[in-house]
Amino acid sequence: MNNSTTTLADVTRILDGFYPPSTAQSWDAVGLVTGDPEQPIERVLFAVDPAMSVIDEAVTGGYDLLVTHHPLLMRGVKSVATTSGKGRAVTALVVGDVALYAAHTNADVATPGVNDALAAACGLQDVEPLVESEGQPLGRVGELPQSMTLRAFCERLAAALPPAPVGLRVSGEAEASVQRVAVLGGAGDGEFGAARRAGADVYVTADLRHHPAIEAREEDDPAAPMFLVDAGHWATEWLWLQHACERLVKAVRESGGDIEVHVSTTCTDPWNFLVPTNEGEMQ
Repeated sequence: MNNSTTTLADVTRILDGFYPPSTAQSWDAVGLVTGDPEQPIERVLFAVDPAMSVIDEAVTGGYDLLVTHHPLLMRGVKSVATTSGKGRAVTALVVGDVALYAAHTNADVATPGVNDALAAACGLQDVEPLVESEGQPLGRVGELPQSMTLRAFCERLAAALPPAPVGLRVSGEAEASVQRVAVLGGAGDGEFGAARRAGADVYVTADLRHHPAIEAREEDDPAAPMFLVDAGHWATEWLWLQHACERLVKAVRESGGDIEVHVSTTCTDPWNFLVPTNEGEMQ
């Protein structure tokens, strides 16, 4: 890099160093999606999803690069005509001259990465990997400084997460004592066994489905149950963005360049509002 121009190739090289594409899961699609490696980069926007609302934010805000956690093109695409959502997204990026880069499961397994940010939001100490997946450390498990009730833990976590319509869904006794916590940002109902083997009192993740959640609770020892917290996919992964921004700015400046970065606060959680059902007894 030089003092006058930071290119997309420069930024891509730095991000690839933080989150090596080779560490992504075999099914994933990460890295540069759109953009000319030689184009200058002055302003960067970080977000969880390459949703149209975020792309519009990047275009109207004059950003040169959008860095997202979730990929835009995960599977084969035969057309990018604007008759489809993917096509509208690609067209808006190209016409708006906004490059797109994705760091997904390679950011999940990175240290520091998505799961370190979630562990920090939970207030965990003595943090270690939860499980190994395809040779990479996935999730985290650690200890709260002191035991607290499940309700108090969830209230503290809720205060650390970005505002989302649905909030936290909790499976467990509100006044039960918890101290050892496992976390996995995003969808995590495939790792109930790992959280249980790690001795977790509570497992914080997202996208918990009805049957797997019931089965997980049924598998528990009644004397030592593992409680479940579904904190939302978008919210549990959004926490990572600010730290990723700070690392990028530092690396660019150390290389003689300069960029401006921001974290999108646009909520791309697909749920918009919550309507409680009647809490009285069923008739």
